[in-house]
Amino acid sequence: MSVQSELCVAKFKSKEALIGILGLGYVGLPLMLRYSNIGFRVLGIDIDREKVEKLNAGKSYIEHISGEQIAKARAEGFEATSNFQRASECDALILCVPTPLNKYREPDMSFVINTTNAIKPYLRTGQVVSLESTTYPGTTEEELLPRVEESGLKVGENIFLVYSPEREDPGNPNFETRTIPKVIGGHTQECLRVGVALYEQAIDRIVPVSSTKAAEMTKLLENIHRAVNIGLVNEMKVVADRMGIDIFEVVDAAATKPFGFTPYYPGPGLGGHCIPIDPFYLTWKAREYGLHTRFIELSGEVNQAMPEYVVGKLMDGLNDEGKALKGSRILVLGIAYKKNVDDMRESPSVEIMELLEAKGCQVAYSDPHVPVFPKMREHHFDLVSEELTAENLARFDAVVLATDHDKFDYELIRQHAALIVDSRGKFRAPETHIIKA
Repeated sequence: MSVQSELCVAKFKSKEALIGILGLGYVGLPLMLRYSNIGFRVLGIDIDREKVEKLNAGKSYIEHISGEQIAKARAEGFEATSNFQRASECDALILCVPTPLNKYREPDMSFVINTTNAIKPYLRTGQVVSLESTTYPGTTEEELLPRVEESGLKVGENIFLVYSPEREDPGNPNFETRTIPKVIGGHTQECLRVGVALYEQAIDRIVPVSSTKAAEMTKLLENIHRAVNIGLVNEMKVVADRMGIDIFEVVDAAATKPFGFTPYYPGPGLGGHCIPIDPFYLTWKAREYGLHTRFIELSGEVNQAMPEYVVGKLMDGLNDEGKALKGSRILVLGIAYKKNVDDMRESPSVEIMELLEAKGCQVAYSDPHVPVFPKMREHHFDLVSEELTAENLARFDAVVLATDHDKFDYELIRQHAALIVDSRGKFRAPETHIIKA
C-alpha cells in the first residue's frame, strides 16, 4: 500500500472521512442515509436547488423515504448544497447521476461528464472518486480518468478511481442498501483497496472484480439478463393470447419446477432507470468492436412494442362494443414504472398515455403514489390522479391496468369498469368485459 492509500483507508475505517454524494435521487439518497446512519458526515451535492432546499429543511421528495429519515440525517450532520466548490472538502466523491438515452437510443453521458467537469477543479490529493451510474464498459477509463488527472493528480498514487454500480430496487421491502452486495472495480489495485475501504463500512458484502470495465459489464449483464427474459415472456404472451392460453397461468405453473427455471412475467413494456436503457449501452459500445448484439437488440424490439400491443388490444375491445378509439374516455391505472412506488422513469404507462392521446382519446390516470403528473424531460400531461370510485369508473369507456399497485381496489374496478384491459394478469377469471393484454 502507498502512504496515500493507507491514509485514505484509515480515514474510512475511523469514520473521520467526509462522504460526498453527487446526485440525490433514488440512488444517492438511500446511500446518503446509510452513511449518515453509521456515523459518517455526508455532504450531498445536486444541481436541483429545489431538492437541496427540501432536504435541508428535513423533507423528502421520494415516497418510500420518509421526512423523518431526512430530518434525522440532518440532525446527524448531513447537508445538501448546489455548490460544487465544496467537493474539495470531501474525502470520497460518489457520482449517482442519470445515464439516459438520447432520441437516437444512444448513451447520453452528459450528466456524468458535466458532473465530472464540475468537480474537476476541486479535486485534490487523498480523494477517491467512485462512479455508480450504469454505463458502458470503458466509461471510467475513457471519460473520468483523463479528467481526474488533468490537473496533475495521478490515479492510483495520490487520488483513487473506482466504479461500483448501484443496485437499488425501490419499493422492495426485502432489500436495503446495506444488504445488497456491492461490486467494485478499481483502476489500479491501490484504487480497489481504497474503494473497498470506502464501501465496506456501509455494505455487508463487498464483491471486488479485476477492473472498472469488469464492474461496468457486470451491471449491464444483470439488467440485460432481465430485459432478455422479459422480452421472451412478452413474445410468448402474444403467441399464447392468439392460441387462447393465459400466459400468467403458464408462468405460474412453470415456476413450480424447483430447478432450471426462473419466472418472469409479461407486462405493458419495460420501465425504470436500468432495464429499458442498459441493453442499448452495450449494443452501442459493441459496434465500436465491429460486433452486433442481435439477441439483445431483438429483446429490446419486443419490449418496446408492448405499449402499442396494449393499445391494440384496447382498440379491439372498444371495437367489439361498437366504439371508436378516437373520442373515447380512457383511464390508465398506474403510471409509475412498477408497483407500489412513485418512480416514473421510463414508465411504459406514460408511453401508452401518449399513444392514446395521439389517437384522439381523452386520457386520464389514477395512481395512489403519483397524485399529480410530474414534470418530466420528455413527457407532458397537465393531469392529477383520478379518485377511484364506482361513479368515476363508470364515466370511462375503458380502463387500462398498466401498473398493478396493491392500493388499487381490484374488486371495485372489476365491478364498475365498462371495459378492462389488463396488462398485468390481475384479473385471472375470464369475463366478457376483461381483455388480457
